[in-house]
Amino acid sequence: MNNFRIGGGKIMKKNEIDHLVVEWLAQAKKMVFSSFSRKIMVETKTSRNDLVTELDRQIEKFLVTQIKNVFPTAQIISEESHPKLDKFDPQQLLWIIDPIDGTMNFVKTRRDFAIMIGVYQNNQGQLGYIYDVMNDCLYHGGPEKGVFCNQQRLLPPANLSLNQGLLETGALMLLHNRCNLQKIALASNGVRIYGSAGIQIIRVLTGQAVGYVSHLKPWDLAAGRVLAETLGLTVKTIDGHIPDVLSSVDVLVASKNAQEDIVRMAQAPY
Repeated sequence: MNNFRIGGGKIMKKNEIDHLVVEWLAQAKKMVFSSFSRKIMVETKTSRNDLVTELDRQIEKFLVTQIKNVFPTAQIISEESHPKLDKFDPQQLLWIIDPIDGTMNFVKTRRDFAIMIGVYQNNQGQLGYIYDVMNDCLYHGGPEKGVFCNQQRLLPPANLSLNQGLLETGALMLLHNRCNLQKIALASNGVRIYGSAGIQIIRVLTGQAVGYVSHLKPWDLAAGRVLAETLGLTVKTIDGHIPDVLSSVDVLVASKNAQEDIVRMAQAPY
C-alpha cells in the first residue's frame, strides 16, 4: 500500500509521508539539544520511577500538531495524552507516538533514549521510526520500503537460537522472574537492560541481540513492531500469540529460532 487517503479526498504517497516524518524528527532533535541548556521540569506519574518531563510534552505537542496539520482525519495515540480509541476507524491512519522513550535515561544520563512513531492502517504497520537521538541514528522503514539506519539499508539479522546471542529485557520482569525469565536469561549468552524499548529493539534489529522481552504498551512497541516484522523477526506475546495493536502485554521481539526457544521455556513449569 503506497498511497494513503489523508482527508478531503486527498491522497499522499508513502514516501512523501516518510519525508515529512524525517523532517519532523530532525526538528524534535533540535528541541532535545536546546533543552540541555536549561533546567528541565520533571514530574512523576504512577511511581517515582515513572517520569515525565516538560520536553516529553513539548515534543508530543509538536508531533501531534504536525500530524493534524497534514492529516486532519488521522487518529493519534501518544504516551502523555493518549485518547482511548475503543472504536477507532481502521481505514484511517493511526499514529502511535512515544515522544521520549526512556525518560529516566534522558533525565539521569542524557543518552539511551529514543523518539518513536508507528503508522498503522487496517491494523497493519505501514511505517515505523525509532530515532536514537544522541547517536543521530534514525531507524525507519516499512513493508514495501525495507528498513534503514539513516540512509543505510539493514539486512535481516541472522536467525540465531537463544543460546547463540544476548537477550534484551526489562528489569522488573527479570527481577520478579515473570514467565520463567531468569531461566531463559541463563540459557542466553547474557542479558542486557537499557531501560528503553526503542534502544533495545534496535539491538535486535541490528543483530546485536537475539531477542527483547518486556511488558510493553502500544507506544513502546508500535514503531519497533513495524521495523522488526519488515526484517522477518517475530513480534508475539511471551506465550506465542500475536498482540493487538492497542494492547499492553508481555511482548517478545526476536529471531524465529530464539522466539521458539523462549516461548517453550516460558511455558515450562517454574
